[in-house]
Amino acid sequence: MFRSHRIIALDIGASRIAIAEFSVMKSRNVELLKYGIGKLGIEPEGETDSSAFIVSALRDLIREHGIKPAPVLMSMSGHAVFPRFIKLPPVTRDKVLQIIRYEAEQNVPFPIEEVVWDYQLIRGVNEGELSVMLVAVKIENVKNLTDCVLAAGMEPEVVDVAPMALYNTVRYNYPDLEGCTMVLDVGARSSNLIFLEGNRIFSRSIPVAGNAITWELAKEFELSFEEAEELKLTHAFVALGGVYAGPDSDVADRVSKVVRNVITRLHAEINRSTNFYRSQQDGSLPSLVLLTGGSSVIPHIDTFFREKLKVEVKHLNPFVKVAVGDEVDTAQIEKDLHLLGEVVGLALRRALSCPVEINLMPPDLVAKKVFRRRQPFFALAAVGVVLIMLCWWGYSRRMQTMLNGELDKVEWKIGNLRTVHSCLKEVVDKKNRARIKTDRITDIIALRTQWIEMLEAIHASMPEGMWIRSLTPIVEDGMITYITITGMGFDDKLEKLDKPDGTAIEVFRDRLRSLKYFSEQTQITRLPPYAGASIREFTIQAALKKPIGVR
Repeated sequence: MFRSHRIIALDIGASRIAIAEFSVMKSRNVELLKYGIGKLGIEPEGETDSSAFIVSALRDLIREHGIKPAPVLMSMSGHAVFPRFIKLPPVTRDKVLQIIRYEAEQNVPFPIEEVVWDYQLIRGVNEGELSVMLVAVKIENVKNLTDCVLAAGMEPEVVDVAPMALYNTVRYNYPDLEGCTMVLDVGARSSNLIFLEGNRIFSRSIPVAGNAITWELAKEFELSFEEAEELKLTHAFVALGGVYAGPDSDVADRVSKVVRNVITRLHAEINRSTNFYRSQQDGSLPSLVLLTGGSSVIPHIDTFFREKLKVEVKHLNPFVKVAVGDEVDTAQIEKDLHLLGEVVGLALRRALSCPVEINLMPPDLVAKKVFRRRQPFFALAAVGVVLIMLCWWGYSRRMQTMLNGELDKVEWKIGNLRTVHSCLKEVVDKKNRARIKTDRITDIIALRTQWIEMLEAIHASMPEGMWIRSLTPIVEDGMITYITITGMGFDDKLEKLDKPDGTAIEVFRDRLRSLKYFSEQTQITRLPPYAGASIREFTIQAALKKPIGVR
């Protein structure tokens, strides 16, 4: 059996709260354990602060359904946020965040420091095309909701938006959708349109929904909002033509016409939004409509939109691929499917990586969570510092005792070593003097060897019939830089080596230049004329490539 952990998904709407407890398994599946739905009882357009109603309804649901503390993922209504869909210019990855922040500052209708905002990158239809979905909410609005959750004894970890949670629910439960699908979430204060097409998403909130029907009924029948709401729940359906037969046929007929008028207005707004999606977002006409939301169960509403939009219309089932626990009342959950799409989408955020992951947590709550996560590290650091100080104190005391004992031993050994040191110093001095003599002898031998090799090389370079009379080193600044070579040769022997471009003496000079000992500065410095003589004389000054030191 896979181990699992519990989470709480909380959807706070305009007129209802849905809370659900899920089990998230290691197999990345979620299972509904229990849930509850409660009305807030707030009159729309009223001046009353809704915080007390939300806290009271939350506490009642927690107590009634026995929901224990667990990580909370919550969503807020779509009408409270500002979604914007923007195509990004072709920029490098490192510039994307900078462009997104600039677009947020330009498109959010409030100063950026007064809102919480997040974004989601969206792939376009064409290769390399990239768009961004910006979602922003005023800090005070989201903080009011999170404060209510805190007051009810829970602490949110994620603040999502209802349309985005529904988007994740649909993508998970209906993975094989083709073409464009429109999710129509008909709530109390507003209706949310979510377009799904491939990996793209587009969302828009329409201020025509269940409360609009209630207000129209209140005007038609001159009733209070509460009375009109009860009348809607009892008699409302979308008029499709024909005569309504029943004990209250006149009332029902009037109610149905009012409902149809409002739903017709909603249909007109849907058409405008669809045209905007097609023209501005390069979208397609929806081929499927999924109905959800508190007002989506008004009788015949699916038939109305099926006839008007000319597409297939179904009710969204958020539990196609999500398990339902044995303790959940099957009959009851079938009645509440239209109210549970958001909580399922929230639970999926914890179970797996969702296509859209928006988090609009208020800054003070984020800072509080960051500090709390760091508190154990602060405590451990403090304990560590204390332990280090104690260990260092104990170590210092012990080392001091050991050092005092070792110091006496060291001083005794030092006395003995001084005597040994004197003897060793005398031996070392003798060794150094011997090394100096050895180095001198080695240098002499090396120099002698070098001269022998040099003389052999000079001799080997001499042409036949030539001999050396003298070799005289020239010393400059303590270095032998030149060798003066005085030589003679038989004319008849050397005459054979004479060429039009050089004499035998010049050949000998060039051979000396090619040796590793002499440089190109080697020159013939004396060459007496030898016309008719049997012996030639010459003097060559051979320049050394590496001068030799003279000691």
